Amino acid sequence: MQHHNRPDKPSHVFDRGAEWEGLSAFADRPLPHAMLGIVSGRRRMGKTYLLRALVERHGGFYFGATAGTEAESLRQFAAALADHVGSPGLFSFATWDDAISYLFGLADPRHGEGPMLVVIDEFPYLAKTAPELPSVIQREIDRFQVEESRMRLLLCGSAMSVMGGLLASTAPLRGRAQLELVVRPFGYRAAADFWGVVDSPALAARLHAVVGGTPAYRRQFLADDVPGSLAEFDDWLCRTVLSPFSPLFREARYLLAEEADIRDTALYHSVLAAVAQGNTTRGGIAGYIGRKSVDISHPLNVLEDSHLLAREADIFRAGKSQYRITEPLINFYEAVMRPSWARLEAGQASDVWAQSAERFAAQVAGPHFEAMCREYVLGPGRALLSSAVGQVGGGVVTDQAARRQIQIDVAAVEPGAGGKKQAVHLLGEAKWGTVMGLSHLERLTRARELLTGRDMDTTQCVLACFSAAGFSDALRTEAAARGDGRVLLIGLDELYGAAAPAPHRR
Repeated sequence: MQHHNRPDKPSHVFDRGAEWEGLSAFADRPLPHAMLGIVSGRRRMGKTYLLRALVERHGGFYFGATAGTEAESLRQFAAALADHVGSPGLFSFATWDDAISYLFGLADPRHGEGPMLVVIDEFPYLAKTAPELPSVIQREIDRFQVEESRMRLLLCGSAMSVMGGLLASTAPLRGRAQLELVVRPFGYRAAADFWGVVDSPALAARLHAVVGGTPAYRRQFLADDVPGSLAEFDDWLCRTVLSPFSPLFREARYLLAEEADIRDTALYHSVLAAVAQGNTTRGGIAGYIGRKSVDISHPLNVLEDSHLLAREADIFRAGKSQYRITEPLINFYEAVMRPSWARLEAGQASDVWAQSAERFAAQVAGPHFEAMCREYVLGPGRALLSSAVGQVGGGVVTDQAARRQIQIDVAAVEPGAGGKKQAVHLLGEAKWGTVMGLSHLERLTRARELLTGRDMDTTQCVLACFSAAGFSDALRTEAAARGDGRVLLIGLDELYGAAAPAPHRR
């Protein structure tokens, strides 16, 4: 089937163009055999909204599971399926084996033309009470690789560790899926558009540092309560995220409790609090919570599998890495809310927030700004570089002569291959609340010299100063005087596309 024959993405589905294209291609693919897709993503990302729109556009059967016993879930599935096929009577399945066999029977080519789309949402609820279900689906998928079938089955779920395990290692469905889609939060630019704050980058950046790109937080949680300007941000935060009457107040706790593999939530909150307080290495986290490094391997792995924590390798030091909280609301909770929880519950939001400015800047906005800058280089900022980028991240360059380490917040490198040196395309420093000056540029210049001495190719390396607070006149003058486009000053206007930095020149 040609691309232009696919149903267009509905106008009420914001962004998600790539996700829609991938799902539509899966639903429409004219193969004569059964196909399986896995869709996952943390709660509140709009997965159900997207999949319901897909079923409406393409036709098909949608079933949303709920927490319940196996017998109750089977009755609900049977009722939904009977309604879908227009049966005058109710269906009754004794086991999931019977139910899945019947479902695949509906996709027999003799019963219709074109692919048959089936979506089973919140699949982990079913698999919890019927552990044999993945094996039953595997049997049918394998059977209809030999026999013809119109089946296009999408299994969806929010328990990231469970969904990831469906295709892992020796799992029954390993190697059976033709689609594996993770629905992620909106990027910072799309989130600004979604919240309607594109005209105020300073407001958009603060908003994203607190609530991130989770779609449900604006409409379902806050009923479109959006700060109208930067001046309104503090009041908005106090009446929403910091108010004990707001659904967002306890959301960070719920996000952790909802993960199936998390039992001792206190331990996991301690791990996250350690990272939020700036202890981003494994040893630093262990020391903060009073455990040995080997004792925190499991919680770290679970938080990674749940997409709540990310381990980011040091680009310049092999074997070194740091952890970062991926959900802004959880980071904000651990850094600002949890230490003052009793006061917030007592309705002292304004006082707590007034006393949290320094903590917010250092532990929330600063690290989040660095992540935004890396996202910028991976996306719209790629046009500023001379060639393709292999990896974007951060790292430390050691200056042995000066006995110091130079922290590089944003780096873009291209691995060496075929005898070519590893190429460094960009070295950047990011500051949230600091007006950047010549000292920051000098530090980046020194890092570039050190990397050149380590036999890396820095001939096309751009030095980038990212700042949410602006740049000194001396730095602006120096950047303009060089005139070769190899020093970039990137503020919030540039990050959000309201202004464009000078392009890189060879």
